[in-house]
Amino acid sequence: MARPLLTLILPPLMGLFILALGNGFLSTLVTLRLDNAGASVESIGWVSSAYYVGLALGAVLNDRLLLRIGHIRAYVCFASLVAAAALAQALWLDAGWWFAMRLVGGWATVGVYLVIESWLLTSGDSARRGQILAFYMISLYAALALGQLLLGLFEAPFDATPYVVIGMLASLSVLPLCIIPRVSPLLEHAVPLPPWRLIRVTPTGIMGVFGSGLIVAALYSLLPLYLQQTGLSVERLGQFMAVVIVGGMALQYPMGRWSDRHDRQIVLIILGMTLIALSLALPLAAAMSELALGIVLFVFGGMAFSLYPVAMSHAADRAPPQALVGMSQGLLLINAVGCTLSAPILTGVMGQTGGNGLFYGLAMISAAMALFFMWRRSVRPAPQPVAPFAAHPVQTVVGAELDVTEEMVAGAEIQAEKDEAEEAAHQDNARYDSAAHANDKTASPSQ
Repeated sequence: MARPLLTLILPPLMGLFILALGNGFLSTLVTLRLDNAGASVESIGWVSSAYYVGLALGAVLNDRLLLRIGHIRAYVCFASLVAAAALAQALWLDAGWWFAMRLVGGWATVGVYLVIESWLLTSGDSARRGQILAFYMISLYAALALGQLLLGLFEAPFDATPYVVIGMLASLSVLPLCIIPRVSPLLEHAVPLPPWRLIRVTPTGIMGVFGSGLIVAALYSLLPLYLQQTGLSVERLGQFMAVVIVGGMALQYPMGRWSDRHDRQIVLIILGMTLIALSLALPLAAAMSELALGIVLFVFGGMAFSLYPVAMSHAADRAPPQALVGMSQGLLLINAVGCTLSAPILTGVMGQTGGNGLFYGLAMISAAMALFFMWRRSVRPAPQPVAPFAAHPVQTVVGAELDVTEEMVAGAEIQAEKDEAEEAAHQDNARYDSAAHANDKTASPSQ
């Protein structure tokens, strides 16, 4: 990678790593603290879901602040809110208060992700974008994994000290972005695609990112609760959570390359079926030994964290190039909705069936996804070129016939959907440009 490009992307990656290092174990800490205080499973679920409600709200609103004040100032704003929300939780242990603070924390955290992702995506061309995003994912997952290990550094993890450390790290994360000797990249206005249009373009992608939100949110918020109920110490619990995240980091790249070389619908079906088997194997592994539990959690984390990028790649295959930014924003919103619903749904199952209900619920979610993926593949297989090349014997004009195959029809239908989405995005851009031009004329002084 060229040195100027590395210099441009290194500061935001350093800032993200520092902030995620503290934010990585905050979700686990919240679950353990509420359980230690005697809160009900349902209350823990609602407080955990507040973070993902904030993610959903931020996915809709935060781009406006970024467009108005720029990358660096927006990052400082969001990181400061992350620090303040974490410190405020140390002031008062109350489920309602913590619900509000987790809501603010989620809203600010997705703002941080928006700043970093848009910074990286606009820093390089398409030839290097894969490398840049690979560094981004490695930085994020490495920080989240190391953050889980911080739980073992505090002798009394239920006092105010961990929250102070999280606030300090969030505050320090602004330094790499503030001291860079260059202007941050420009960000063009992005027109979001409405969810109903996304459903028409890529229902498989919608289901994939929604199911990913349900499963990954459960790993962060409810798996620590299950592990604590099995009698593990806080230090060992943090190590097991780190194993899950390291599994997601280790298997992300191989799964991505596999999906690039094969039909992504098939890959999603295999992921869903594998997650069913792993969900049912987790209670058995927990009863056998810690080694068996760690191995299954490692593989489960790899499969679960691979769902979102594979589903998003499949959606990008179906969407026109001009709508990729709007598609990403819409999928982020849908993923956040899945994260929000995860804890209330699965805590209800756990309340009825006990701690193992978490894994039964995950198995049911995985089964629903796998069945949906198989149904979608049966009605809409992988897209083929509209007019695939095939060698034919030479024919006269009189004897030539147009061989209209099913593949050609399916390809034409997909191309029509792409053209419709592209035209809608073009119209949205035109309306935005017209409104901006009118505002400029209104704001200009009279001559």
